[in-house]
Amino acid sequence: MTDLRNLSGRKLYLRVAAVIVCVCAITALFASCHRGKASTGFIVPGHSVNSEGETVIDPDYELTGEYEITFWAKNDTNVAQTKIYQTAIRDFEALYPNIKVNMKLYTDYNMIYRDVITNIPTHTTPNVCICYPDNVAAYLAGDNTVAPIDELMTDPYYGLGGSKLKFDGPSFDELVPQFIEEGKLGSHYYCLPYMRSTEALYVNKTFVEKLGYTVPEIVTWDFVWEVSEKALEKNPDGTYAVSGKNVMIPFIYKSTDNMMIQMLKQLDAGYSKDNGEVLIFNDTTRKLLLDISPHAKSKAFQTFKIVSYPGNYFNAGECIFAVDSTAGATWMGSHSPLKEISDDKLVEFETLTLPVPQFNVNEPKMISQGPSMCLFNKDDPEEVLASWLFAQFLLTDKVQIAYSRTEGYVPVTLKAQKNAEYIDYLSRAGEDNDDYYHVKIDAAKLLLSNQANTFVTPVFNHSADLRNAAGQLIEEVVKSNNRREEVNDAYIDALYGRVTKLYGLDEIEVRTDEGEASQKQELGPMPGGSIALLTVLGVVWIALIAYFIRDKMKNRRVK
Repeated sequence: MTDLRNLSGRKLYLRVAAVIVCVCAITALFASCHRGKASTGFIVPGHSVNSEGETVIDPDYELTGEYEITFWAKNDTNVAQTKIYQTAIRDFEALYPNIKVNMKLYTDYNMIYRDVITNIPTHTTPNVCICYPDNVAAYLAGDNTVAPIDELMTDPYYGLGGSKLKFDGPSFDELVPQFIEEGKLGSHYYCLPYMRSTEALYVNKTFVEKLGYTVPEIVTWDFVWEVSEKALEKNPDGTYAVSGKNVMIPFIYKSTDNMMIQMLKQLDAGYSKDNGEVLIFNDTTRKLLLDISPHAKSKAFQTFKIVSYPGNYFNAGECIFAVDSTAGATWMGSHSPLKEISDDKLVEFETLTLPVPQFNVNEPKMISQGPSMCLFNKDDPEEVLASWLFAQFLLTDKVQIAYSRTEGYVPVTLKAQKNAEYIDYLSRAGEDNDDYYHVKIDAAKLLLSNQANTFVTPVFNHSADLRNAAGQLIEEVVKSNNRREEVNDAYIDALYGRVTKLYGLDEIEVRTDEGEASQKQELGPMPGGSIALLTVLGVVWIALIAYFIRDKMKNRRVK
């Protein structure tokens, strides 16, 4: 009897041990998965994976459900842009009566970003959202938030140029390569480009020539600084000689983050790496700040954050060089259709639209910017597909050309850029000061002729903070000069420390080549599945120990 029980006990031990091994293996699998955020988690409707791991696409799949989607957009306070969105929605709903689109308009990209971040924890994000890749990098810090669009783009039926689309949308090859690549974060595409712009240097040619200079096709930083200082000369009565006015701020930059980023790029100096490593606090940045400082001290240079919108000073003849987006071209110049000052304050002059100042005019470098679109993941993948169809519709020629005509934007598709209607539009610069306003069309032509010279900054979680920090460095130098503080090496050292802490740049996760955080990584709470498995493992161990004790006691009684 004893031998039989011992044999039975050994078998039970083996069975229990096998259970423990299985549980341990599964637990290890879950633990290994707990090294970061969840995967993308989106499967395109009509797609499935066969036993060999290959994606199979159902040719008979149709999107037939009823869907109501939300679209968060920005309109630059331009009424014409709002009307284009409204027309696009009506046209789309006519093609897809089963999809209703509700639009919410914003006048500021940062407000869209803040609202999305607020809504992510409550799962109330929009379906389609105007964005910048920096924004999307922050959204992706959450679990399963933004839908990857790789398979959506390549789907033969509902993808770019797909055969089941009810509109003539662009194929992948008809998107401007530089623009579509901006939406690739890591190994996945998350953004579709919507419109593109760059920065332009708007020049009061009349005043520059009055000061004795000839404006080159591409100006250098040295040229801008020299002319700006010259423009500060005054008449005996205290008015400025070039304008006869009491106010003159020769050079105003709208976006100082772009100013610093472009300066560093032009000098091939460090800004950041794709893995999140911050490089901006270097000797080149230091020299740039020390070079900018005397021009801030003389009042030849100011920023938007300090003196307000450059277009108002520019149009009033109180500014000679204004750097702003090409998307703001309709606000610039004596005859600008969207000017924000009264006619009695306007000064008549000739406006030139040029590339931003360069260090090397033979290799111009300018930033690529402008709105993109992203899709948010939802519980129903078909809702995401409905959103994808609307986002694609915004890439059709009719929408792209109409929207680009409102500002100095350019279409993001080669298809629209080559459209006869768009080519005709560009050829009619100066016919009027509204639709064919020459500064607006010149701004679009500027980007079209420099698409190969544009660049984008690395995108990662908190890359938007680094961008803000880049601008803050210049803002602080200008403010300190306005307060008559001394700006020297010691000042720059302290500034680097303050800005690092202000934007948490020392907390940014730097990732290895394998994509894992090498510092400052927090894994977060353990997934529920792992907790459950560990609990089961503990129970099994307790049961095994209890059985072992009970078996030993029985054996003693038998003896």
